[in-house]
Amino acid sequence: MSTASAHAPLKLGMVGGGSGAFIGAVHRIAARLDGEYTLIAGALSSTPEKSRASGEALGLSRVYDDYLAMAKGEARRKDGIEAVAIVTPNHMHAGPAIEFLKRGIHVICDKPLTATMAEAKKLAAAAAKADALFVLTHNYTGYPMIRQARAMVAAGEIGRVRLVQVEYVQDWLTEAAEKSGSKQAEWRTDPERSGAGGATGDIGTHAYNLACFVSGLTPEALAADLSIFVPGRALDDNAHVLLRFEGGARGMLWASQVAPGNENGLRLRVYGDKGGLEWAQEDPNYLWFTPFGEPKRRITRNGAGAGPEAGRVSRIPPGHPEGYLEGFANIYAEAARAIRAHKAGEKVPEGVLYPTLADGLAGMRFVEACVQSSRRNAGWVSL
Repeated sequence: MSTASAHAPLKLGMVGGGSGAFIGAVHRIAARLDGEYTLIAGALSSTPEKSRASGEALGLSRVYDDYLAMAKGEARRKDGIEAVAIVTPNHMHAGPAIEFLKRGIHVICDKPLTATMAEAKKLAAAAAKADALFVLTHNYTGYPMIRQARAMVAAGEIGRVRLVQVEYVQDWLTEAAEKSGSKQAEWRTDPERSGAGGATGDIGTHAYNLACFVSGLTPEALAADLSIFVPGRALDDNAHVLLRFEGGARGMLWASQVAPGNENGLRLRVYGDKGGLEWAQEDPNYLWFTPFGEPKRRITRNGAGAGPEAGRVSRIPPGHPEGYLEGFANIYAEAARAIRAHKAGEKVPEGVLYPTLADGLAGMRFVEACVQSSRRNAGWVSL
C-alpha cells in the first residue's frame, strides 16, 4: 500500500501547467499525494508575465521565464530540482524534455510522447545518452484493478488471450468547442500543437497503451478508419481501429470525442480461451472475472480476490472509492521509487511499474499508423 515517503521529498519542477491549464493541477495533486515530491520551481506559461503570475499564485521558490532558462539555472544549483514534470501541449514536450535530460534531471512527461515522430526520435536519442530517467504519465496503468488484471492475464487465469476490446469515449467535442473559447479544445484540435492525431492521439493512445499493458500482447498491424464529424475541424474526432497481435489474437479500439452521453468512458475487455476480464474507468474499483462456464465474479480493489499487485498501489480499505487522482499519483510514486533507486545506483525495486519512453514511442507509432491506414481507405499497416 502506498504510504508517505520515509525519505526527504524529491525536489520537483514543472514546465507548463500555469493559470487556466487543466492537467497541470492534476499533476501537482498527484505529485504531493504521497509526500514524495515538493514543487519548488517552474516555467509555467508561454509568456514570462503569465509564468511569474502563475508561480506567485502557487508560492514557488523560483519562477523562470522559459524552460531553457529553468533547465540551465536548476542544473547549476546545489539545491536544484531532481525531477521535472512537463505538462505542456504535445508540441512542447520534446524541447523541454531534451534540455532537462541532458543535464541529468529526471523527466516525468504527460502523454502522448511528442507531436511528431521526428521529435520522438530526437527525444529517444537524448534519453539514451542521459543519466536520468524518463517517465510517461499513462496514468490509467496506475489503477489497482488494472494492475490486478495484468497480473491475472500473465498468470494464465484467462488462458491464451484471443480478443482485446478497448474503447475511450467522450462527448465534449461534439460541437466546435475550439471556436467558442475553450483553451483545451483549441490546442487539441490544432495539428501544429497536437500532432497528426486528434482523438487518436489524445485518448486513443491511452486506450492502446492500456490494451497492451494488460494483455501483454505485441500489436503487429492495424487498420484504422478515422473520421472528422465536426465541419471545419482539422483532426479526427472519431476512430475505429482493428488490431492484429502477434500470436493470432485480435482486437478492436474505438476512440471518440463526439459521442453524446459519454464523459470519460474508458473500458477494457480481455478474453482468453479459459475466461474473460472487464474493467471500466468510471467504476474503477471493480474488476469482473468470468471463468468460462461459471458465474461472473466481482473482484474489489484491496478486497477479497485482489492480489498483491493491486494491494501495493491501494491506499484505503475496500468499499472506499479510489480513482483518477490516486491512479495518477501511483505513477508519480512509482517514478519516485525508480528515481531514488537510480540515485543510489541500485536496480528499480521489484514490482515497480511505470510507462517509459518505449511506451511513448509505441503510442507515436500507433497514431502514425492510424493516419496512414485511414488515408489508404482503412488498409492494413504494419506496426
